[in-house]
Amino acid sequence: MLNLRKKILVAIDGSPASDKAAEEAVRLASGNQSQFKSRIYALLVLPNAPNSTYTDFVPVAPMTESKKWDELRERIFYVVEKCAAEHDIPLEMIVEYGDPVDKIITLAAREEIDVIVIGSSGKGFIQRRIKGSISHKVASNAGCSVFIVRG
Repeated sequence: MLNLRKKILVAIDGSPASDKAAEEAVRLASGNQSQFKSRIYALLVLPNAPNSTYTDFVPVAPMTESKKWDELRERIFYVVEKCAAEHDIPLEMIVEYGDPVDKIITLAAREEIDVIVIGSSGKGFIQRRIKGSISHKVASNAGCSVFIVRG
């Protein structure tokens, strides 16, 4: 079997499930023993920034421009950064705004990702029916393989 470099996209949100997904993504990347190193893209999708209205005197800045952003970013990306550094895996961290499913699928198509690694929240049947499952929607609509990590 020809084992060339893989592009791995891991969805990050700071939850324990996404931390496990980050660890699995690094494990997948480090398992490639060829001369070509696999690359990990860690994607954090934040909700859309609130729109200012005519009644607002000062528009609200996006989260990434707040004073607490650096500390929050370090906590969210801590596991994937640490694991990738320990295994000498190239890592690209990406922060986008919008719908997580759309952003994950769009980035995967644009970067020609080989596999998406995403954590499962472990929601019950009723919550899944009401809110929907991001991991299920990604697996159903992605143009590449999807590895769902269970908590």
